[in-house]
Amino acid sequence: MNATPPQQEDPIPAHAVRDMLARIARVSVAVCGDFCLDAYWMLNPRGGEVSAETGLRAQAVGRHYYSLGGAANVVANVAALNPAHVRAIGIVGDDVFGRELLRQLRGLGVDTEGMIVQDRRFDTVTYGKRFGEDREEPRIDFGFFNERSGATDAAVLARLRQALEQCDAVIFNQQVPGGLSDAFIDGLNALFEAHPDRVVLCDSRHYGARFRRVHRKTNDAEAAPGGTALAPGVHPALPDLEAFAARLHAASGKPVFVTRGARGILTVDAAGRHIAPGIQVLGKTDTVGAGDTVTASLALCLGAGFTPAEAAGFANLAAAVTVQKIFQTGTASPEEVLAVGDDPDYVYQPELADDIRQAVYLEGTEIEACCRPLPSLSRVRHAVFDHDGTISTLRQGWERIMEPMMIRAILGHRYATADETLYHRVAHRVRDYIDKSTGIETLVQMEALVGMVEEFGIVPARDILDTAGYKAIYNDALMAVVEGRLAKHRRGELNIDDLTMKGALPFLRALRAMGVTLYLASGTDHDDVRREAGALGYADLFDGGIYGALDRGQAHAKRRVIQRILNDNGLDGSRLVVFGDGPVELRESRKRHGTAVGIASDEVRRYGLNPEKRARLVKAGAHLVMPDYSQAERVLLLMRPDHE
Repeated sequence: MNATPPQQEDPIPAHAVRDMLARIARVSVAVCGDFCLDAYWMLNPRGGEVSAETGLRAQAVGRHYYSLGGAANVVANVAALNPAHVRAIGIVGDDVFGRELLRQLRGLGVDTEGMIVQDRRFDTVTYGKRFGEDREEPRIDFGFFNERSGATDAAVLARLRQALEQCDAVIFNQQVPGGLSDAFIDGLNALFEAHPDRVVLCDSRHYGARFRRVHRKTNDAEAAPGGTALAPGVHPALPDLEAFAARLHAASGKPVFVTRGARGILTVDAAGRHIAPGIQVLGKTDTVGAGDTVTASLALCLGAGFTPAEAAGFANLAAAVTVQKIFQTGTASPEEVLAVGDDPDYVYQPELADDIRQAVYLEGTEIEACCRPLPSLSRVRHAVFDHDGTISTLRQGWERIMEPMMIRAILGHRYATADETLYHRVAHRVRDYIDKSTGIETLVQMEALVGMVEEFGIVPARDILDTAGYKAIYNDALMAVVEGRLAKHRRGELNIDDLTMKGALPFLRALRAMGVTLYLASGTDHDDVRREAGALGYADLFDGGIYGALDRGQAHAKRRVIQRILNDNGLDGSRLVVFGDGPVELRESRKRHGTAVGIASDEVRRYGLNPEKRARLVKAGAHLVMPDYSQAERVLLLMRPDHE
């Protein structure tokens, strides 16, 4: 190899999650900070009378609800994970919002003795969020001109002192600008320094640099050079983040956690640098409140005695739950964390995936080595291949069939008349899903389509098809293309090289000659996979069997095949390699400690690299990425039993 590729960190093992939750159940936590309320007002354009006094049309609220925000949402997230005791320390006004906030905290079983009610010059901080038909209106904020009294600050510090003496962990959460006096910050630092062995996790949006001797939780936007605002989707360079976190750690001597959105969490502590990889979520997401989930999870894990790296891994799982809760600052229950932890889809090496300049290749080849050291291939005796895009190009262009079909299904009768904003919103949602779900069974993709049709709410419920109905529409269009190509093959107008990836069949034959058992596993319907592999003349190479999608109860063909190979043969993952052009099969291999080889194929040319596909495969955990099989002799060499 001509350079050292970036290192990958192992994610938290799934079997450890249950033990972590059991230990969290014995932890006591206090949360101190800016307690807020989120008010959701869903506007209904069909209502609202014209005011007789002003002549202006009022905005009618069709539905409204209220949820805990700021430090209160951190409390809600702590309480949702069922620790032994939770206490809240903060300030509310003597108003309707404050009473609602306290009511909700008490409903969660939280100790609110530490909540101070300041009856003058203080309004409960409340964010009024108004939602129209297809967008959020400008927010209405309460409590941004508050004046905290000296007596209030003294009472908060006294209650915080008790918490530091009695609780396993304390969270200090600050979000409202201009709310803390110099004297109050000095009082906080004096308390924190007087309890150096207590876990104190500080999440401060405006005053972080002023706190000493605390664990710090921050995010990559706050770490941007000079506080520069970052464009959506833009992340600071990882070396810059590491340097930023290292400076904070050196100053405090305590662990530092930097959240990175879908890229996971960077941790710097006395043991070094750790990266908890992000988790891919296929459905629609809402990141509001995810940071509070991370803060709560980190504090609970640290209070339970777990290492900072373990705490970050758990926090990632919990955040993957809350980002799937739309239009709410959600929480994660133990059952929900266990469900995500049982089968998470980790995002590996996003920096490498998004910047091909970092790619490192096996010397003299275009085969990218995505990790160092590479797993040994010399013990591999079972190889699973995806079909479409990995070997066959019969279904090349399926995305261009599925995308418009899904858009039409979602827009229904408004397909021709939908305005540009709505059309592009639907199209973006569909493209994002197709990009993430490549390799999943068609029936599962159609299940997601049903969910998107319901989500946008354009098609009346009585007109929404079931998964089989949408699948039939898609399959009819796709099979017309496939049958046309097969007909040309039968007439001799296309030969086998026109319908398969460059070098694929010689590579399969070479593996068979080495005694490797081959399996074909596809998200395409089982009968269609067998028929197409037979028509192209290589079905007999797969002596381990050919597997495709069956009914919904037997979905996830690739997962079933991989697990069956290991179970039936009493193998560990070191005996298995999976080849595929989609993220699904590579992730299934990584979850079982097998080797994952991505085929970043250009299906139109049938050779050469598809950069977009490469990025998806690296994020899915590929150990190697090949554009095609033209240089596969190097892989065969690595797989020789005598190779070291």
